[in-house]
Amino acid sequence: MPQERTEVQVRPGVEADLGALADIYNHFIRETAITFDTDAITPEQRRPWLHSHPEDGPHRLLVAHDDRFVGQDVQDRILGYATSSPFRPKPAYSTSVEVSVYCAPEAVGRGVGTLLYRSLFAALAHEDVHRAYAGIALPNEASVRLHERFGFAHVGTHREVGRKFGRYWDVAWYEKELG
Repeated sequence: MPQERTEVQVRPGVEADLGALADIYNHFIRETAITFDTDAITPEQRRPWLHSHPEDGPHRLLVAHDDRFVGQDVQDRILGYATSSPFRPKPAYSTSVEVSVYCAPEAVGRGVGTLLYRSLFAALAHEDVHRAYAGIALPNEASVRLHERFGFAHVGTHREVGRKFGRYWDVAWYEKELG
């Protein structure tokens, strides 16, 4: 019988995670306005995104996984992911990142987002990053609470900036000093 571990682990995302990462993101594309993407993606379409987040540096992809059952399909073990990505493409923005966190529906409310952000910000503490930004499609009280818990402050709201599911959505922007 496989040995059980009770702790969720966080590690850099790898190619084998692509299916699970696409599944998680596709849930939010299809079911929510949390992302303004409107068409589901394939793991292959997600590959360049994965490669734009190396294991080190300011642009990271971390995944939370549950390894309690050795040999179980990796897709069933991924509970969520967090990223730090370029804030804007121009060179002067290089010390700013945009962060996000997505949890599998069955992992929501289990502390996975908190664990992912804690790990992400610990990794970014060793990078030349000055500010982190997060855009939150409203309403999303859980995301607002998570970001405020990590020291983000509301800096403004873009009103009716995105249209999805036949209606307009606001996006609140949050900022956190990192270094």
